[in-house]
Amino acid sequence: MSRTRRLRSEIEVMLRSGPANTVEIFDHLNNRFKWGATMNQVGNILAKDRRFSKIGQKRGEFRGSVYTVCVWGLKELEIAAL
Repeated sequence: MSRTRRLRSEIEVMLRSGPANTVEIFDHLNNRFKWGATMNQVGNILAKDRRFSKIGQKRGEFRGSVYTVCVWGLKELEIAAL
C-alpha cells in the first residue's frame, strides 16, 4: 500500500464528490500527478481497497471505442444512503 498511498487518497477525495467510472478516475490521476498511474494500477487499487465499492457498470464510448467500464463510489457513502 505504501507505493500507492497518494493515489489511493486522491481517489478517495475524488469519489467524495460523487461516483465516477474507471476511465474518469484514470484521467484524473494522470492529470493530477506528474508520474501518473497505469490502468492496471488503478484497477487494482479500486478492486482491492475496502474504501471503494463497485456501484455498477456503464457502457459508452471511451478513447474512440465502445467499452463497458465500472462505476465506483465510496463504501461509507453507500452505507449512509441506506
